[in-house]
Amino acid sequence: MTQAITRRHGPPARNRRAGTPTVRHDDRRRTFSAPAPRSGADSTTSWWGDAWVEALEEGALDPVRLARGRAYAGRGLVDAITVTPGRITAYVHGSRPRPYRTQIRLRTLTDDEWDALLSVAVDRPDHIAALLDKDVPRALATAADLLPAAGDLIPDCSCPDDGLPCKHAAALCYQVARLLDEDPFVLFLARGMGEREMLAALTQRNAVRSAAERASTVGGARMPTLTAREALAPRRLPPLPPPFPVPDQPGRPPAYPEAPGAPDPLALDLLATEAAARAHTLLTTGVDPTAPLTVWEDAVRLAAAHPGSGLTASTRALYRDLAAATGRTPVELARAVAAWRQGGLVALGVLEEPWDPPAGPFDRAGPALVAADFTGFRPRRNWLSTRTLQIRFGRDGVWYGYESEPDQEDWWPRGTPDADPVGVVTAMSPTPAVG
Repeated sequence: MTQAITRRHGPPARNRRAGTPTVRHDDRRRTFSAPAPRSGADSTTSWWGDAWVEALEEGALDPVRLARGRAYAGRGLVDAITVTPGRITAYVHGSRPRPYRTQIRLRTLTDDEWDALLSVAVDRPDHIAALLDKDVPRALATAADLLPAAGDLIPDCSCPDDGLPCKHAAALCYQVARLLDEDPFVLFLARGMGEREMLAALTQRNAVRSAAERASTVGGARMPTLTAREALAPRRLPPLPPPFPVPDQPGRPPAYPEAPGAPDPLALDLLATEAAARAHTLLTTGVDPTAPLTVWEDAVRLAAAHPGSGLTASTRALYRDLAAATGRTPVELARAVAAWRQGGLVALGVLEEPWDPPAGPFDRAGPALVAADFTGFRPRRNWLSTRTLQIRFGRDGVWYGYESEPDQEDWWPRGTPDADPVGVVTAMSPTPAVG
């Protein structure tokens, strides 16, 4: 009797295969058996699962808790997972005998957002086919805020750890990513709509659309026709219409699906966006500013224009691929990106091309720094360096700041370029720098 009560009111048993729903199924409440322990790589296999993990890791405050949560998930310490609109709940085993009740909350979509998402799905039959095949077209994710961003996953746990998230909530999130790989309708349910409800809404919208299309062709006005004799008869063509006006902003490329053997969709999106921006600049100014760049300079420009700080999975992949294509390392590319963001192509030249400046502004910089109580700067070609700070004189007559760990000679661009060397050093060093 005691065991029966425990099974009925305690945490769900952890002896079913991962991702298997329980026998009782409510369209707006689904419970999945405890995922089995796993060994080896624990990466996700779907792009929406990657997006879920990325939202977790970008919003986390402590990577150590994330690592422990990932280990908890791999050891199978997460019990059965229950998904309802706006809430994902499970018991997670920890150091104490009694497991902790852990949940992840996220915002449900509004009626208008669901309407936009369903409309996009009905517009293309392949979208519905993809959903039935447990695949999520990227166009659906962009039609509404379907995928979480950093800070959207709100953890809550009965453990005493107030980390954001704690290791138990992180473990639950990693296990949910596995569920999303197997069944993306888990994500739709968490956002507020069950699988049956969503498929019924798509079926109804598709029927209405088909009926409207039939009504426009059957019993309506006949399509205008033209005989071959009329089509081939000699005639004077009207003048060409004037060209369309140039839009205010470059157009956005379409979403690219994932396919075996096809290029990476994120890389295609980046290149298409870049091509649209270059075409818009050429139309409005008549000049392509990127044409004179070398392959390396263009790779640095592409990486510098990519949003993110190099910490996201997509940015790391971009840096890796661009570095490999140009024969450089990701660290070299990251350093060059820092220089480009500091001052564009000129700043990249300052990073990579030491030179011997003529007498004049460079020679006056040392005494000016000493007069401002910045001592210990040693000259070397167009550089003035201390153990941790360095300023470089560019061919444009501007000084560029650099920083390194003490005595490491690992210089990284920092700060805003300035024609005054004292101003550059002051911006980098609140207190006078002593060699």
